[in-house]
Amino acid sequence: MDTEHSGWQPPLIWRAAQLLARALVGAVARLEVTGEVPASLRRGPLVLAANHISPFDPVVLAAACRAVGVSPRIMATGGLFRAPVVGTAMRRAGHIRVDRGTAAAGRALDDAATAVGHGSVILVYPEGRIGLDPGLWPERGKTGTARLALHCDAPVIPVAQWGSHEVLPYRAPKGLLRGVARSMLRRPVVRVRFGAPVDLADLTYGAPGTARRATDRIIDAITDNLVPLRSDEPERPRHVDPGRPVDLSRAHRRRA
Repeated sequence: MDTEHSGWQPPLIWRAAQLLARALVGAVARLEVTGEVPASLRRGPLVLAANHISPFDPVVLAAACRAVGVSPRIMATGGLFRAPVVGTAMRRAGHIRVDRGTAAAGRALDDAATAVGHGSVILVYPEGRIGLDPGLWPERGKTGTARLALHCDAPVIPVAQWGSHEVLPYRAPKGLLRGVARSMLRRPVVRVRFGAPVDLADLTYGAPGTARRATDRIIDAITDNLVPLRSDEPERPRHVDPGRPVDLSRAHRRRA
């Protein structure tokens, strides 16, 4: 794909939203951001691949991306776009709608490929949902992120995050006020780490098995960057959300 571009310019509404996100995170937690996005990649094309552990993740990542000088377009569930106020803001900010489980789901990948081809930074959750692993380790990823990166020949930076599960419960908005009040008192540490680009240079788009191999490398990289963020919680998290179901069917197994 031709990636000659002048770089996507984030709308003012999105830049303002990132500032607001930083204020919101600061009100309920202590944000620690480590790693970086190389200056040569901050204007795109670039794919940021993050683990997903809480409904609060988009706010945390918007704030963290602001800290490293990136304004990504987020691939987000269609439910957000249907909300009266949030949906309008999401569309005006240039984010990409994903209607999971529908015939239109494939269009989101095409829209993302077009955006990356024109120089955008795209933020994706490769797991495709908030993880249900009991240890909150990354689940086996969907192949869409890898196919996007390989098709566009775009670098992938793994983004690991930890702590947002202590701010909002899995079933938010149920329990939202209680979770926010608790976080404002306890101010948990929310950590985000931007890793080194994932090496996909030996993989060819469209070759059999390539998308799965690339996906496993991306999930492995996210996991590697998550380990130091939760060094004092190596197996199970201290904070357990009783409303979060457990599903081991999509557990990720590192390949040799």
